[in-house]
Amino acid sequence: MNRQSSIWTPANVVTLVRVVLMPVWLLIAEAARIDGALYSGTAVAWVSFVLYTAIALTDKLDGYLARSRGEVTTFGKFLDPIADKLCVTCAMLYLLELDLVPSWAVLIILAREFLVSGVRMVVASEGTVIAASNLGKWKTAVTMLAIGGFLLSVTLPAGEFADTLQSVSNAFMVAAVILTAWSGIDYLIKSWPVVSGSR
Repeated sequence: MNRQSSIWTPANVVTLVRVVLMPVWLLIAEAARIDGALYSGTAVAWVSFVLYTAIALTDKLDGYLARSRGEVTTFGKFLDPIADKLCVTCAMLYLLELDLVPSWAVLIILAREFLVSGVRMVVASEGTVIAASNLGKWKTAVTMLAIGGFLLSVTLPAGEFADTLQSVSNAFMVAAVILTAWSGIDYLIKSWPVVSGSR
């Protein structure tokens, strides 16, 4: 089979693995809890943290593989945003369940994803492409750092270091929310001529 014509490129396989692993991660994360309490410091808690970290670190791997190998596919363009949103959404809802992040932060982050996805579909239907800005890249990086910090803080045994890490993660989450809102507004402004029909 022609490698270029196949959807099963290394990049797409990595993306699909990320999608499949997120429900697996959530099951493991939930297994680290009982009656709302966390098994901090246990093997299952560490597996949960390490698995999420691995999934998050592959965020850019699929894109790099696709570009470097000249294998950018329509399937990959469709699946990659789903993997990214699944990675953030599952983790944010889990942190909300643990009462580590406020509901308003989750709302802003998820609302931005729905807004940008909807606008992107409208813009694409008009044959226009809005390039991803550095704001979006920073938003993703800071959000992943915040989530990773929270997950590590509840994996470690309770103590001063875990509390400090949680405070630092809170600061990163505030920054992530600001960048999320900013990048969403920036994307809407750039796409407004197409969305409003004034282009």
